[in-house]
Amino acid sequence: MEALGINLPGLITHIISFLILLFVLMKFLYKPIVNMLDQRSERIRESLEAAERAREESAQSQAEVESQLEAARAEGQQLIASAREVAERFREEETAKVRQEIDAERARAEANIQRERDSAIEQLRGEFAGLAITAAERVVERSLDEQAHQDIIDRVLEESDSRINRN
Repeated sequence: MEALGINLPGLITHIISFLILLFVLMKFLYKPIVNMLDQRSERIRESLEAAERAREESAQSQAEVESQLEAARAEGQQLIASAREVAERFREEETAKVRQEIDAERARAEANIQRERDSAIEQLRGEFAGLAITAAERVVERSLDEQAHQDIIDRVLEESDSRINRN
């Protein structure tokens, strides 16, 4: 081997030195580095799992919030509809009350008008009776007896009633 330029005792020394160095490196450097890389890999995997869990929890939380918002919207719409219904009922009740009050007031007014009309007619009859007697006394120039007075009054009243009813 010397012809090839290989020194066998040097080669064996190099191989033994290499094996010792390899053993020392494996024992003190490779295993700690591999352990450190394994630990780092484990931490990264745990971080990724934690991030995935957090993402899932966030998605679930967001879904719950959306569900609660939808429920709140539905409840709000229901409250609005209920308020509208109550307002409509209140408006209808108030309208009915006002109509009843108007009808009652109209009936009272019509009754008052009828009483006033009847009173005016009675007053007018009284005045007509007096005028009729006066006119009859002047026409006849004498005083009539009670029955004749009553006949003239009745005739004048009938004529005046027919005139009033025509107007």
